[in-house]
Amino acid sequence: MGILSDNALMLQVKAGDLERMSLLFERHHKTLFGFLFHLTQRREASEDMVQTVFYRMLKYRNSFTVGSNFSGWMYHIARNVLKDENFGLYSRYDPISAHEEQLAGGNLADDDLEKKQSRQQLYAAMAILSEGDREILMLNRVRELNYPEISDIMGISQGAARVRVSRAIEELKKIFIKKGIKRDS
Repeated sequence: MGILSDNALMLQVKAGDLERMSLLFERHHKTLFGFLFHLTQRREASEDMVQTVFYRMLKYRNSFTVGSNFSGWMYHIARNVLKDENFGLYSRYDPISAHEEQLAGGNLADDDLEKKQSRQQLYAAMAILSEGDREILMLNRVRELNYPEISDIMGISQGAARVRVSRAIEELKKIFIKKGIKRDS
């Protein structure tokens, strides 16, 4: 038997095979945790929110349709959980440590010192960005979601997703220039 796609597994969950959710959890809990952790900077809260996302996926499994994209649907639910948990515009964002980065799915331990410093500079610059800019850059650049997926998750057009990513990148560049942060090519 071949490996089932996430969409196929979720359709099986929707049809009543709830055991399939454990496979989806195994595939996605680390990346989902990383996404939530990078936005909240709170390990325990992020772990709790991962559980809440998977609970809601079960609860709202009937909203997943044949044409749905599992990843986009999951991140859409995660964004709603973030809002419900009050990790909105007023939450504090601090650059993360190397240990926390490793817990969130990074691998700083294997990077050389220069890469560590560059990553710390990036997180310091991202801390200055607005929540919306941080979120869209996380979805596009870190989680590598495409514009149609971002469009579905955020409830905006694909064109608006492109524009928002472009503007967030420009804002990040301005922060790097203003702070005099060296950018490697």
